[in-house]
Amino acid sequence: MPKNESTINPFETAQKQIDIVADLIGLNGGVRQVLKHPKRELTVNFPVQMDDGSHRVFTGYRVQYNMARGPTKGGIRYHPQVTLDEVRALAAWMTWKCAVVNIPYGGAKGGVICDPKHMSKHELERMTRRYASEIGPIIGPEIDIPAPDVYTDSQTMAWIMDTYSMQKGYSVPGVVTGKPVSLGGSEGRGEATGRGCAYVVREAAKDAGIRVKGGSVAVQGFGNAGSVAAKILHDEQGAMIVAASDTKGGVYKADGFNPSALEEHKAKTGSVVGFPGAKAISNDELLELKVDVLIPAALENQITGKNADKIQAKVVAEAANGPTVPEADTILFQKKTTVLPDILANAGGVTVSYFEWAQDIQGFFWPLTEVNNRLERVMVQSYADVHKVAQQHKVHNRTGAYVLAIQRVVDAMQLRGFYP
Repeated sequence: MPKNESTINPFETAQKQIDIVADLIGLNGGVRQVLKHPKRELTVNFPVQMDDGSHRVFTGYRVQYNMARGPTKGGIRYHPQVTLDEVRALAAWMTWKCAVVNIPYGGAKGGVICDPKHMSKHELERMTRRYASEIGPIIGPEIDIPAPDVYTDSQTMAWIMDTYSMQKGYSVPGVVTGKPVSLGGSEGRGEATGRGCAYVVREAAKDAGIRVKGGSVAVQGFGNAGSVAAKILHDEQGAMIVAASDTKGGVYKADGFNPSALEEHKAKTGSVVGFPGAKAISNDELLELKVDVLIPAALENQITGKNADKIQAKVVAEAANGPTVPEADTILFQKKTTVLPDILANAGGVTVSYFEWAQDIQGFFWPLTEVNNRLERVMVQSYADVHKVAQQHKVHNRTGAYVLAIQRVVDAMQLRGFYP
Protein backbone atom coordinates (compact mmCIF):
# COMPACT_ATOMS: atom_id res chain seq x y z
CA MET A 1 0.00 0.00 0.00
CA PRO A 2 1.25 3.54 -0.61
CA LYS A 3 2.91 4.90 2.50
CA ASN A 4 1.55 8.41 2.12
CA GLU A 5 -2.06 7.26 2.32
CA SER A 6 -2.00 6.88 6.09
CA THR A 7 -5.77 6.56 6.32
CA ILE A 8 -5.72 3.26 4.41
CA ASN A 9 -5.03 0.28 6.66
CA PRO A 10 -3.71 -2.51 4.40
CA PHE A 11 -4.81 -5.27 6.75
CA GLU A 12 -8.38 -3.96 6.82
CA THR A 13 -8.28 -4.03 3.01
CA ALA A 14 -7.04 -7.64 3.08
CA GLN A 15 -9.84 -8.61 5.47
CA LYS A 16 -12.47 -6.94 3.27
CA GLN A 17 -11.22 -8.99 0.31
CA ILE A 18 -11.76 -12.14 2.36
CA ASP A 19 -15.33 -11.05 3.22
CA ILE A 20 -16.15 -10.42 -0.47
CA VAL A 21 -15.06 -13.94 -1.41
CA ALA A 22 -16.64 -15.51 1.69
CA ASP A 23 -19.99 -13.98 0.74
CA LEU A 24 -19.60 -15.22 -2.83
CA ILE A 25 -18.85 -18.84 -1.93
CA GLY A 26 -20.97 -19.00 1.24
CA LEU A 27 -18.33 -19.50 3.93
CA ASN A 28 -19.59 -19.96 7.47
CA GLY A 29 -18.65 -17.57 10.28
CA GLY A 30 -16.07 -19.81 11.97
CA VAL A 31 -13.97 -20.52 8.90
CA ARG A 32 -14.30 -16.90 7.81
CA GLN A 33 -12.95 -15.71 11.17
CA VAL A 34 -9.96 -18.05 10.96
CA LEU A 35 -9.16 -16.73 7.47
CA LYS A 36 -9.24 -13.14 8.71
CA HIS A 37 -6.61 -13.65 11.42
CA PRO A 38 -2.91 -14.58 11.22
CA LYS A 39 -1.97 -17.88 12.80
CA ARG A 40 1.16 -16.50 14.46
CA GLU A 41 2.90 -13.14 14.72
CA LEU A 42 6.15 -12.27 16.42
CA THR A 43 7.40 -8.79 17.34
CA VAL A 44 11.07 -8.50 18.31
CA ASN A 45 13.04 -5.55 19.68
CA PHE A 46 16.78 -6.03 19.49
CA PRO A 47 20.00 -3.99 19.94
CA VAL A 48 22.53 -3.57 17.13
CA GLN A 49 25.99 -2.06 17.41
CA MET A 50 26.50 0.73 14.88
CA ASP A 51 29.80 1.58 13.21
CA ASP A 52 30.47 4.44 15.65
CA GLY A 53 30.27 2.03 18.61
CA SER A 54 26.81 3.13 19.76
CA HIS A 55 23.83 0.77 20.05
CA ARG A 56 20.40 1.21 18.51
CA VAL A 57 17.27 -0.81 19.20
CA PHE A 58 15.40 -1.99 16.10
CA THR A 59 11.89 -3.43 15.91
CA GLY A 60 11.16 -6.34 13.58
CA TYR A 61 8.17 -8.52 12.76
CA ARG A 62 7.45 -11.97 11.33
CA VAL A 63 3.84 -12.93 10.61
CA GLN A 64 2.83 -16.47 9.60
CA TYR A 65 -0.66 -16.19 8.23
CA ASN A 66 -1.93 -19.66 7.40
CA MET A 67 -0.25 -23.07 7.43
CA ALA A 68 -3.11 -25.25 6.22
CA ARG A 69 -1.40 -26.01 2.89
CA GLY A 70 2.18 -26.27 4.16
CA PRO A 71 5.05 -24.24 5.63
CA THR A 72 4.72 -20.50 5.23
CA LYS A 73 6.63 -18.47 2.64
CA GLY A 74 7.24 -14.76 2.27
CA GLY A 75 9.72 -11.95 2.00
CA ILE A 76 11.48 -9.74 4.54
CA ARG A 77 11.51 -6.00 3.91
CA TYR A 78 13.68 -3.27 5.39
CA HIS A 79 11.90 0.09 5.38
CA PRO A 80 11.42 3.01 7.80
CA GLN A 81 7.61 2.76 7.50
CA VAL A 82 7.13 -0.97 8.08
CA THR A 83 4.09 -1.59 10.30
CA LEU A 84 2.63 -4.74 11.82
CA ASP A 85 -0.63 -4.28 9.90
CA GLU A 86 1.28 -3.94 6.63
CA VAL A 87 3.17 -7.16 7.38
CA ARG A 88 -0.10 -8.91 8.30
CA ALA A 89 -1.68 -7.84 5.01
CA LEU A 90 1.33 -8.92 2.96
CA ALA A 91 1.35 -12.30 4.73
CA ALA A 92 -2.35 -12.76 3.86
CA TRP A 93 -1.72 -11.87 0.21
CA MET A 94 1.21 -14.30 0.09
CA THR A 95 -1.15 -17.02 1.33
CA TRP A 96 -3.49 -16.41 -1.60
CA LYS A 97 -0.65 -16.04 -4.13
CA CYS A 98 0.83 -19.42 -3.17
CA ALA A 99 -2.62 -21.01 -3.39
CA VAL A 100 -3.36 -19.48 -6.82
CA VAL A 101 -0.32 -21.20 -8.34
CA ASN A 102 -1.08 -24.31 -6.24
CA ILE A 103 2.27 -24.63 -4.51
CA PRO A 104 2.27 -26.28 -1.05
CA TYR A 105 2.88 -23.20 1.03
CA GLY A 106 1.02 -20.87 3.31
CA GLY A 107 1.85 -17.17 3.43
CA ALA A 108 4.17 -15.20 5.69
CA LYS A 109 5.95 -11.85 5.70
CA GLY A 110 8.57 -10.09 7.74
CA GLY A 111 10.02 -6.64 8.17
CA VAL A 112 12.38 -4.48 10.17
CA ILE A 113 11.76 -0.78 10.80
CA CYS A 114 14.99 0.80 9.55
CA ASP A 115 16.37 3.03 6.81
CA PRO A 116 18.84 0.86 4.87
CA LYS A 117 19.85 3.84 2.72
CA HIS A 118 21.51 5.35 5.79
CA MET A 119 23.19 2.19 7.07
CA SER A 120 26.56 0.72 6.12
CA LYS A 121 26.91 -2.83 4.84
CA HIS A 122 28.42 -3.89 8.18
CA GLU A 123 25.52 -2.35 10.09
CA LEU A 124 23.02 -4.11 7.79
CA GLU A 125 24.82 -7.40 8.31
CA ARG A 126 24.81 -7.08 12.11
CA MET A 127 21.13 -6.07 12.10
CA THR A 128 20.21 -8.92 9.76
CA ARG A 129 22.04 -11.54 11.79
CA ARG A 130 20.49 -10.35 15.06
CA TYR A 131 17.00 -10.24 13.50
CA ALA A 132 17.55 -13.75 12.11
CA SER A 133 18.55 -14.94 15.60
CA GLU A 134 15.42 -13.39 17.11
CA ILE A 135 13.02 -15.01 14.63
CA GLY A 136 15.11 -18.20 14.43
CA PRO A 137 12.79 -20.29 16.64
CA ILE A 138 9.87 -19.89 14.21
CA ILE A 139 11.64 -20.18 10.83
CA GLY A 140 13.07 -23.24 9.10
CA PRO A 141 12.67 -25.36 5.95
CA GLU A 142 9.64 -27.16 7.40
CA ILE A 143 8.10 -24.13 9.18
CA ASP A 144 8.63 -20.80 7.44
CA ILE A 145 10.98 -19.90 4.58
CA PRO A 146 11.88 -16.18 4.22
CA ALA A 147 12.91 -14.52 0.94
CA PRO A 148 14.05 -11.07 -0.28
CA ASP A 149 11.62 -8.16 -0.52
CA VAL A 150 11.92 -4.37 -0.41
CA TYR A 151 15.57 -3.34 0.23
CA THR A 152 16.72 -6.90 0.90
CA ASP A 153 18.52 -9.15 -1.58
CA SER A 154 20.50 -12.37 -2.08
CA GLN A 155 23.24 -11.13 0.28
CA THR A 156 20.64 -10.57 3.03
CA MET A 157 19.43 -14.15 2.52
CA ALA A 158 23.01 -15.46 2.68
CA TRP A 159 23.47 -13.79 6.09
CA ILE A 160 20.19 -15.25 7.37
CA MET A 161 21.06 -18.72 6.08
CA ASP A 162 24.51 -18.57 7.70
CA THR A 163 23.14 -17.30 11.03
CA TYR A 164 20.47 -20.00 11.16
CA SER A 165 22.99 -22.68 10.10
CA MET A 166 25.49 -21.64 12.78
CA GLN A 167 22.80 -22.04 15.44
CA LYS A 168 21.92 -25.51 14.08
CA GLY A 169 25.53 -26.60 13.72
CA TYR A 170 25.22 -27.58 10.06
CA SER A 171 24.32 -25.90 6.76
CA VAL A 172 20.60 -25.45 6.14
CA PRO A 173 20.29 -23.89 2.65
CA GLY A 174 16.52 -24.49 2.57
CA VAL A 175 15.79 -22.01 5.39
CA VAL A 176 15.59 -19.14 2.87
CA THR A 177 15.16 -18.67 -0.88
CA GLY A 178 16.52 -15.97 -3.15
CA LYS A 179 20.07 -16.97 -2.16
CA PRO A 180 23.13 -16.68 -4.42
CA VAL A 181 23.33 -19.71 -6.73
CA SER A 182 26.66 -20.68 -5.12
CA LEU A 183 24.85 -21.15 -1.78
CA GLY A 184 21.96 -23.22 -3.10
CA GLY A 185 20.00 -20.61 -5.03
CA SER A 186 18.10 -21.62 -8.15
CA GLU A 187 18.95 -20.88 -11.75
CA GLY A 188 16.31 -18.60 -13.25
CA ARG A 189 15.17 -17.03 -9.96
CA GLY A 190 16.20 -13.51 -10.96
CA GLU A 191 14.01 -13.41 -14.05
CA ALA A 192 11.19 -15.61 -12.74
CA THR A 193 8.66 -12.83 -12.01
CA GLY A 194 8.96 -11.27 -15.47
CA ARG A 195 9.06 -14.63 -17.24
CA GLY A 196 5.97 -15.86 -15.40
CA CYS A 197 4.17 -12.64 -16.33
CA ALA A 198 5.04 -13.15 -20.01
CA TYR A 199 3.63 -16.69 -19.91
CA VAL A 200 0.25 -15.59 -18.51
CA VAL A 201 0.07 -12.72 -21.04
CA ARG A 202 0.49 -15.27 -23.82
CA GLU A 203 -2.29 -17.45 -22.42
CA ALA A 204 -4.68 -14.55 -21.75
CA ALA A 205 -4.15 -13.13 -25.24
CA LYS A 206 -5.72 -16.27 -26.73
CA ASP A 207 -8.92 -15.74 -24.72
CA ALA A 208 -8.88 -11.98 -25.39
CA GLY A 209 -8.70 -12.57 -29.14
CA ILE A 210 -5.36 -10.84 -29.71
CA ARG A 211 -2.07 -12.06 -31.12
CA VAL A 212 1.07 -11.56 -29.06
CA LYS A 213 3.25 -12.00 -32.14
CA GLY A 214 3.31 -8.57 -33.74
CA GLY A 215 1.14 -7.16 -30.94
CA SER A 216 2.04 -3.93 -29.15
CA VAL A 217 3.22 -3.86 -25.52
CA ALA A 218 3.78 -0.96 -23.10
CA VAL A 219 5.70 -1.48 -19.85
CA GLN A 220 5.38 0.94 -16.97
CA GLY A 221 8.39 0.36 -14.74
CA PHE A 222 11.37 -0.95 -16.71
CA GLY A 223 13.00 -2.57 -13.68
CA ASN A 224 13.68 -6.23 -13.03
CA ALA A 225 10.19 -7.65 -13.60
CA GLY A 226 9.19 -5.19 -16.34
CA SER A 227 12.37 -5.47 -18.39
CA VAL A 228 12.41 -9.28 -18.23
CA ALA A 229 8.73 -9.53 -19.23
CA ALA A 230 9.45 -7.18 -22.16
CA LYS A 231 12.45 -9.23 -23.30
CA ILE A 232 10.60 -12.56 -23.10
CA LEU A 233 7.59 -11.16 -25.00
CA HIS A 234 9.89 -9.62 -27.64
CA ASP A 235 12.55 -12.31 -28.02
CA GLU A 236 10.48 -15.48 -27.54
CA GLN A 237 6.96 -14.44 -28.55
CA GLY A 238 7.56 -11.82 -31.24
CA ALA A 239 5.76 -8.91 -29.56
CA MET A 240 6.52 -5.26 -30.35
CA ILE A 241 7.65 -3.29 -27.29
CA VAL A 242 6.48 0.22 -28.14
CA ALA A 243 6.79 2.02 -24.78
CA ALA A 244 8.62 1.76 -21.47
CA SER A 245 9.17 4.00 -18.48
CA ASP A 246 10.91 4.40 -15.14
CA THR A 247 10.72 6.97 -12.34
CA LYS A 248 12.34 9.64 -14.53
CA GLY A 249 9.96 9.33 -17.49
CA GLY A 250 9.13 7.19 -20.50
CA VAL A 251 9.89 6.56 -24.17
CA TYR A 252 7.60 5.63 -27.06
CA LYS A 253 8.36 4.28 -30.54
CA ALA A 254 5.37 3.26 -32.67
CA ASP A 255 7.26 0.59 -34.64
CA GLY A 256 8.84 -0.86 -31.50
CA PHE A 257 12.35 -1.16 -30.10
CA ASN A 258 14.64 -3.90 -28.81
CA PRO A 259 14.23 -4.08 -25.01
CA SER A 260 17.79 -5.39 -24.63
CA ALA A 261 19.09 -2.22 -26.31
CA LEU A 262 16.89 -0.14 -24.00
CA GLU A 263 18.27 -2.03 -21.01
CA GLU A 264 21.83 -1.22 -22.12
CA HIS A 265 20.87 2.45 -22.53
CA LYS A 266 19.39 2.49 -19.01
CA ALA A 267 22.49 0.80 -17.56
CA LYS A 268 24.68 3.53 -19.09
CA THR A 269 22.50 6.57 -18.36
CA GLY A 270 20.47 5.53 -15.35
CA SER A 271 17.12 5.87 -17.14
CA VAL A 272 15.18 4.86 -20.24
CA VAL A 273 14.77 8.57 -20.97
CA GLY A 274 16.66 9.76 -24.04
CA PHE A 275 16.69 6.40 -25.84
CA PRO A 276 17.73 7.16 -29.45
CA GLY A 277 14.87 7.35 -31.95
CA ALA A 278 12.12 7.30 -29.31
CA LYS A 279 9.66 10.02 -28.32
CA ALA A 280 9.50 11.17 -24.69
CA ILE A 281 6.24 10.42 -22.84
CA SER A 282 5.12 10.55 -19.22
CA ASN A 283 4.16 7.57 -17.06
CA ASP A 284 0.54 8.72 -17.18
CA GLU A 285 0.59 8.93 -20.99
CA LEU A 286 2.10 5.46 -21.21
CA LEU A 287 -0.81 3.96 -19.26
CA GLU A 288 -3.32 5.41 -21.74
CA LEU A 289 -1.60 4.31 -24.97
CA LYS A 290 -3.58 2.29 -27.50
CA VAL A 291 -1.72 -1.01 -27.16
CA ASP A 292 -2.61 -4.69 -27.02
CA VAL A 293 -0.87 -5.34 -23.69
CA LEU A 294 -0.11 -3.00 -20.79
CA ILE A 295 2.25 -4.20 -18.06
CA PRO A 296 2.18 -2.04 -14.91
CA ALA A 297 5.44 -3.10 -13.25
CA ALA A 298 6.14 -0.07 -11.07
CA LEU A 299 4.15 1.20 -8.09
CA GLU A 300 0.77 0.49 -6.54
CA ASN A 301 -2.38 2.52 -7.30
CA GLN A 302 -1.47 3.52 -10.87
CA ILE A 303 -4.80 2.65 -12.49
CA THR A 304 -7.58 4.40 -10.59
CA GLY A 305 -11.18 5.53 -10.97
CA LYS A 306 -9.84 8.68 -12.62
CA ASN A 307 -7.96 7.06 -15.50
CA ALA A 308 -9.44 3.55 -15.86
CA ASP A 309 -11.86 4.64 -18.59
CA LYS A 310 -8.87 5.97 -20.59
CA ILE A 311 -7.01 2.65 -20.53
CA GLN A 312 -7.01 1.35 -24.11
CA ALA A 313 -5.02 -1.86 -23.64
CA LYS A 314 -6.90 -5.11 -24.21
CA VAL A 315 -4.84 -6.99 -21.59
CA VAL A 316 -3.44 -5.47 -18.37
CA ALA A 317 -0.87 -7.72 -16.68
CA GLU A 318 0.09 -6.67 -13.15
CA ALA A 319 3.79 -7.38 -12.74
CA ALA A 320 3.73 -4.92 -9.81
CA ASN A 321 1.82 -5.44 -6.57
CA GLY A 322 -1.49 -3.57 -6.38
CA PRO A 323 -1.24 -1.26 -9.43
CA THR A 324 -5.04 -1.28 -9.93
CA VAL A 325 -7.47 0.04 -7.31
CA PRO A 326 -10.83 -1.75 -6.74
CA GLU A 327 -12.87 1.04 -8.35
CA ALA A 328 -10.78 0.74 -11.52
CA ASP A 329 -11.25 -3.04 -11.55
CA THR A 330 -14.99 -2.55 -11.94
CA ILE A 331 -14.57 -0.04 -14.77
CA LEU A 332 -12.12 -2.25 -16.66
CA PHE A 333 -14.38 -5.29 -16.24
CA GLN A 334 -17.30 -3.35 -17.70
CA LYS A 335 -15.08 -2.36 -20.64
CA LYS A 336 -14.20 -6.05 -21.15
CA THR A 337 -10.53 -5.35 -20.51
CA THR A 338 -8.70 -8.50 -19.39
CA VAL A 339 -6.87 -7.81 -16.13
CA LEU A 340 -4.31 -10.37 -14.97
CA PRO A 341 -4.17 -9.69 -11.21
CA ASP A 342 -0.90 -9.43 -9.31
CA ILE A 343 -1.45 -12.62 -7.30
CA LEU A 344 -1.40 -14.47 -10.63
CA ALA A 345 0.68 -12.31 -12.99
CA ASN A 346 3.69 -11.85 -10.70
CA ALA A 347 3.56 -15.24 -8.97
CA GLY A 348 6.44 -16.57 -11.07
CA GLY A 349 8.82 -15.32 -8.38
CA VAL A 350 7.35 -17.34 -5.54
CA THR A 351 6.96 -20.33 -7.86
CA VAL A 352 10.70 -20.46 -8.58
CA SER A 353 11.36 -19.78 -4.89
CA TYR A 354 9.42 -23.00 -4.27
CA PHE A 355 11.59 -24.73 -6.89
CA GLU A 356 14.71 -23.44 -5.07
CA TRP A 357 13.45 -24.82 -1.76
CA ALA A 358 12.62 -28.17 -3.37
CA GLN A 359 16.12 -28.35 -4.86
CA ASP A 360 17.71 -27.45 -1.51
CA ILE A 361 15.71 -30.13 0.31
CA GLN A 362 16.84 -32.75 -2.21
CA GLY A 363 20.38 -31.43 -2.59
CA PHE A 364 19.81 -31.87 -6.34
CA PHE A 365 19.78 -28.89 -8.69
CA TRP A 366 18.08 -28.40 -12.04
CA PRO A 367 19.41 -26.73 -15.20
CA LEU A 368 17.86 -23.43 -16.30
CA THR A 369 15.80 -25.05 -19.06
CA GLU A 370 14.12 -27.36 -16.55
CA VAL A 371 13.36 -24.48 -14.18
CA ASN A 372 11.79 -22.47 -17.01
CA ASN A 373 9.81 -25.44 -18.35
CA ARG A 374 8.40 -26.18 -14.91
CA LEU A 375 7.58 -22.50 -14.39
CA GLU A 376 5.76 -22.37 -17.72
CA ARG A 377 3.62 -25.39 -16.80
CA VAL A 378 2.65 -23.85 -13.45
CA MET A 379 1.77 -20.44 -14.92
CA VAL A 380 -0.23 -21.86 -17.84
CA GLN A 381 -2.27 -24.09 -15.54
CA SER A 382 -2.77 -21.30 -12.99
CA TYR A 383 -4.10 -18.89 -15.62
CA ALA A 384 -6.49 -21.59 -16.88
CA ASP A 385 -7.71 -22.24 -13.32
CA VAL A 386 -8.30 -18.53 -12.60
CA HIS A 387 -10.03 -17.90 -15.93
CA LYS A 388 -12.34 -20.89 -15.41
CA VAL A 389 -13.41 -19.76 -11.92
CA ALA A 390 -13.94 -16.16 -13.09
CA GLN A 391 -16.17 -17.40 -15.92
CA GLN A 392 -18.14 -19.66 -13.59
CA HIS A 393 -18.89 -16.86 -11.12
CA LYS A 394 -19.21 -14.15 -13.83
CA VAL A 395 -16.63 -11.98 -12.05
CA HIS A 396 -13.36 -10.35 -13.09
CA ASN A 397 -10.09 -12.26 -12.86
CA ARG A 398 -9.01 -10.71 -9.57
CA THR A 399 -12.08 -11.96 -7.75
CA GLY A 400 -11.71 -15.24 -9.65
CA ALA A 401 -8.13 -15.60 -8.39
CA TYR A 402 -9.18 -14.86 -4.80
CA VAL A 403 -12.08 -17.32 -4.99
CA LEU A 404 -9.73 -20.03 -6.32
CA ALA A 405 -7.06 -19.32 -3.70
CA ILE A 406 -9.34 -18.99 -0.69
CA GLN A 407 -11.31 -22.09 -1.67
CA ARG A 408 -8.07 -24.09 -1.85
CA VAL A 409 -7.04 -22.88 1.62
CA VAL A 410 -10.52 -23.58 3.02
CA ASP A 411 -10.49 -27.09 1.53
CA ALA A 412 -7.18 -27.79 3.28
CA MET A 413 -8.44 -26.37 6.58
CA GLN A 414 -11.64 -28.40 6.49
CA LEU A 415 -9.89 -31.63 5.54
CA ARG A 416 -7.41 -31.19 8.39
CA GLY A 417 -10.05 -30.05 10.89
CA PHE A 418 -9.39 -27.90 13.93
CA TYR A 419 -7.06 -29.45 16.52
CA PRO A 420 -7.83 -30.77 19.12
